Amino acid sequence: MLGSTNESHIIRTIGNPKYFEVVINMKYLLNLEETERLHFRLVDVSDFDHWINFFKDPSSFAHWVEERQNPEIECRQWYEKQFNRYQANLGGMNSLVEKSTGELIGYSGLLVQYVDGKEELEVAYSLLPDYRNKGYATEAAKKCCDHAFQNNFSDSLISIISITNIPSSGVALKNGMTLDKQTIYKENRVNIFRIKRSS
Repeated sequence: MLGSTNESHIIRTIGNPKYFEVVINMKYLLNLEETERLHFRLVDVSDFDHWINFFKDPSSFAHWVEERQNPEIECRQWYEKQFNRYQANLGGMNSLVEKSTGELIGYSGLLVQYVDGKEELEVAYSLLPDYRNKGYATEAAKKCCDHAFQNNFSDSLISIISITNIPSSGVALKNGMTLDKQTIYKENRVNIFRIKRSS
């Protein structure tokens, strides 16, 4: 087991028809952490109108096979999934804010996942189209790895990446990961990249 924590925080999450407050566990989250170019903060629904552009861009899902819905529904469901993770102490994405502009550029975080029946801690990242291929994903992913190992969350971290997603695979390799295996995850053939804590 990856464990739990008693630390909690209250945020507003998306509801119907109004926002409502939830108490979340803070373990695995990188709230208030930063890198050279990025601030990390909790997911906030005030970013909805900006983040929906991720779902409007076909390239965001070019390497992942699943039934698509309209961008507004998918964006709403994405936020609900993050807040569900927060509440259940399953990690979750963090907003990535560009220091120089204050703009949201995407999300990255540590996610508790189950791959081939085994509990794993995943380093995940998703960026808006205008901010890809600029080193931001690698920068965020490296920070997630460092945070996880420094806080003894796990001795091993993974990234789950479609076998056709060469750019994301490149991020994993730059982050010090190596290809561990191929498997089927959520009906997609994926590469599991892994990094272990240095002895």
